[in-house]
Amino acid sequence: MEQNKPLIMVTNDDGCQAKGLKKLASLMMPLGNVVVISTDRVMSAKSHSITTTPTLTGILVDEKPGYREFLCNGTPVDCVKIGYQWLLDRKPDLVVSGINHGSNASTNVIYSGTMAAAIEACMDGINAIGFSLDCYDLDADFDHLDDYIVAITKKVLAEGLPPGVCLNVNFPKRSDEPIKGLKVCRQAKAKWVENYSPCEDGNGGTCLKLGGKFIFEDSGGDTDYDALQNNYVSLVPTHFDLTAKQYMEWMERFVNTI
Repeated sequence: MEQNKPLIMVTNDDGCQAKGLKKLASLMMPLGNVVVISTDRVMSAKSHSITTTPTLTGILVDEKPGYREFLCNGTPVDCVKIGYQWLLDRKPDLVVSGINHGSNASTNVIYSGTMAAAIEACMDGINAIGFSLDCYDLDADFDHLDDYIVAITKKVLAEGLPPGVCLNVNFPKRSDEPIKGLKVCRQAKAKWVENYSPCEDGNGGTCLKLGGKFIFEDSGGDTDYDALQNNYVSLVPTHFDLTAKQYMEWMERFVNTI
């Protein structure tokens, strides 16, 4: 690989055959040297889980000038970890994750393997972006995203991101109207209300099948969810520090009364 080009790692949580992964890798090719390290199967909603047992593998499955592709039998976070600690000879200049089949706006980011991969890279000081499309179709149309993904990626490669911050970028699904533009947003307040329905496990026993409903609880108009509903691309600066800093003084008073 050419040493004067940026090194871009591409990963995902939808598996090596996902259309979104292949699209993202193809968009990165003109921008630098590309190393794809993908999960060998669907790993959606794995969040920030890692593999402790059994052993991890990273198998080279394709190589050509400026491009290498590996399959990992672990989670999206595993892909990032073994990528720069074992498979690569240096940390990448950028990690891009996705393009996820399904929105990672609002609290979806908590469950997302796609965003966990970006956050893991961010924790280790690597610029990182998670890209997601608000469409769960395995054959989703990603072509209306090309210009936005390339422009955002070029900007991050050129200028970087603040320390400890990665980008959560969500796109509306393709419609008859073109995307209206980019919006910097905050994460919307919402939640999933699960519905577990019993079913047979094939051995005469009973198991549970997960269903649910997404409940939007936010009255503001400046959220990632609102942006998607109005055909904008949402960009949320995301960090891994979970400290509720606005409540530090309250916590001090709380502790002083114990």
